[in-house]
Amino acid sequence: MIDDKDLLKQQIEYYRARASEYDEWFFRIGRYDREEKHRQQWFAEIESVRKALKLSMPSGKILELACGTGLWTEYLAPSADKLLAIDVSPEMIEINRQRLSESNLENKVEYIIADLFFWSPTEKYDFIFFGFWLSHVPQSEFDNFWDKIKKAVKPTGKVFFVDSLLTQESTAKNHTSLDNSGRVKRKLNSGREFEIIKQFYEPEELVLKINRLGWKGQVKSTDNFFLYGSLTRKDKNI
Repeated sequence: MIDDKDLLKQQIEYYRARASEYDEWFFRIGRYDREEKHRQQWFAEIESVRKALKLSMPSGKILELACGTGLWTEYLAPSADKLLAIDVSPEMIEINRQRLSESNLENKVEYIIADLFFWSPTEKYDFIFFGFWLSHVPQSEFDNFWDKIKKAVKPTGKVFFVDSLLTQESTAKNHTSLDNSGRVKRKLNSGREFEIIKQFYEPEELVLKINRLGWKGQVKSTDNFFLYGSLTRKDKNI
């Protein structure tokens, strides 16, 4: 069996190669098109997550991890004094830059190309966001990842994340069935195939795992597709 280290290498390669077609997943087109009823439900649930994110009041100095093509960067930037966006894929960051440029928000955003498993924070932030990233963190790195978040967020800062629930209808129609193995096979439009990390969580399970690491807050889910959480540190006085 391929170990986590090799899967993480494939994961980087996959997302770099997928950059130009990533948004097809979000906008439910191409291999992700499951007709209008599905699309309406998907975007209604996206809107629920956006409302929850707005209620968490992202502001000040914001850090976005695994920023991708800018679908959430564009949403965060207007309320930020400054936003640092990090991704391992220069291809993703280039698309992100273009999206923010079209929105006239590029002056608010600084970009860093970095592997988050080797990156270490050098500043503290008022608000940290990561979208569809936690599921790509292997269990062997879970505690280390949250330790980095704790080092990066101010004692009174907030953390918000969104990710996928285990439902076959969220992935491409030609992908293999999803399960709880912690890994999935993914294809590009060309048919090229990769195996990557993909951890699925239920809200109750995830909030317990995070609470024991020194966080408090809520983890919720939408009806079908998304898991999201809003957290603060338990040790705010430190």
